[in-house]
Amino acid sequence: MHNRIEWAKHSPEAYKAMVGLEQALAKSGLENSLLELVRLRASQINGCAYCVNMHANDARKAGETEARLQTLSVWQETHYFTPRERAALAWVECLTRLPERGAPQPEYEALQQHFEPAEVVNLTLAIATINAWNRFGVGFAMVPA
Repeated sequence: MHNRIEWAKHSPEAYKAMVGLEQALAKSGLENSLLELVRLRASQINGCAYCVNMHANDARKAGETEARLQTLSVWQETHYFTPRERAALAWVECLTRLPERGAPQPEYEALQQHFEPAEVVNLTLAIATINAWNRFGVGFAMVPA
């Protein structure tokens, strides 16, 4: 790997702001297991090795099964995920691949069936936040220890 700067050391205020978003998500009322699935799926799409490793481990700690973790990248092809989780994962795919797909109305409407309005906002914040973390992780070539 290439040696790149340790971004948090060079901009502690940026790091503090990112941690603040995580603190808000911890108080959002969304299930921790769902948040970890969201974080892991976005990290897989973005190719952030550091975040994939961390969130797979965090998901296990939150009670995720190996079958669900091993098939998360092909979640649409399995029966392991609930309708609520499937709606959230579809939203992750849309917002993480925003230039390719946009945020189509059918995926947005699916959210309405499984999430209250505040939950939709907090889910969107979770997706935006992990995508930001992934840009730091990929941009600064972070790798699992």
